[in-house]
Amino acid sequence: LQLLSSARAESSSFNAIQEIEKLEVKGRAPKTGYSRSAFGPQWSDVDRNGCDTRNDILKRDLKSIVYKGVSESCVVLSGVLIDPYSGETISFLRGVATSSAIQIDHVVALSNAWQTGAFKLNLAQRTAFANDPSNLLAVKGKLNSQKGDGDAATWLPPRKSYRCEYVSKQVLVKAKYGLWLTAPEKAAILKILKSCP
Repeated sequence: LQLLSSARAESSSFNAIQEIEKLEVKGRAPKTGYSRSAFGPQWSDVDRNGCDTRNDILKRDLKSIVYKGVSESCVVLSGVLIDPYSGETISFLRGVATSSAIQIDHVVALSNAWQTGAFKLNLAQRTAFANDPSNLLAVKGKLNSQKGDGDAATWLPPRKSYRCEYVSKQVLVKAKYGLWLTAPEKAAILKILKSCP
C-alpha cells in the first residue's frame, strides 16, 4: 500500500469532510495477529534525531520543560501539559510512580488501525504509523486508558471544543496510511465535522 504524500495529507488546506468521503467504509477486520510489536519497537527514534518518539512528543506538547542533563535536550524530566482532551493543566514528573499521569495517545489507536487496514502494511510502514507525530498527542493518562482502542463512535474527548480537531486528525491519519472507517465511526466523525466552524 502506498502512503499518501505527507505534504498532501498534512497540508493546511486539508479538508476532513472532503477527505472522509474518499475513505473506504467496511467492518472491522479480526484482531488476529495484532500485537504492539507488530508496530515495531516501542517509541523508536524514527526521525534519527537522537531522541525517542515519546520524548519528542513531550518536548512538543509540554511547557516549562526541565531536561535530564544540562547539555542534553532529549529526556524530559518535568513539565506542564494543558491537556487537549480535558482542558486540565497537569504537571509531569518522570518516574515509575508519576510518568503515567501524562501518556502519549495514538489518536488512531494501534489496535483500531490494525483492524481497519494496518495489518496490510509492512513493518516499516507500521513503525512509521506508531511514531508519526500527526497521530500522537501528550494527554491525561486516565483519559488515554479510558479510550483504549476506541474509535470516534465509542470514545471522544470530554472537552467538546477539541472534538473537531480530534476527529480531523483521525481522518488525516487514516487517509495518510490508507486505512478504512467503519460505518458507525464515519457517522460519528461526520456528525462532529458538520458542527465545526
